[in-house]
Amino acid sequence: MERYVCGDCGHIYYSNPKVVVGSVVTHQDKVLLCRRAIEPRKGFWTLPAGFLEENETPEDGAKREAREEASCDIVLDALLAVYSIARLSQVQLFYRARLPEPRFAPGTESLEVKLFAWEEIPWTELAFPSVRRALDHYARTKDREVFTPGSNPEASQALPRFGGASGTAPG
Repeated sequence: MERYVCGDCGHIYYSNPKVVVGSVVTHQDKVLLCRRAIEPRKGFWTLPAGFLEENETPEDGAKREAREEASCDIVLDALLAVYSIARLSQVQLFYRARLPEPRFAPGTESLEVKLFAWEEIPWTELAFPSVRRALDHYARTKDREVFTPGSNPEASQALPRFGGASGTAPG
């Protein structure tokens, strides 16, 4: 791996991965999804998620993203999954969370926000492969108090790339 090093002082410039934080948010057995108002994958459904800010804990970042994208306050339950998306230089942390009251509205990055019964989730309109993986892991662990967080699938089941008009999308 090549790094930029100052020839005068020896300072090393580190280019680190981006951390994405988000949540599978539920209320009375329904899942909260946001229809994206921004690229990449504008118009597709996603979980409330986004980039962690400097000096922010992952938990606080996940709560902030829910406020920004769905205008709601959530209660985190547990770390649901950790995905490494090396081709995008991302580490994604998803939490299991609940919506205490069914109060939500689209934020500036969402066209629409909706609670979906499991059988109503628009599976073919999900924005990113990691959204599907997080939802699948949620389904496997939702009734467990203690569980192992999900992680990347085996190499033979690697996350597929999404293409289309908006190009390759995050994780």
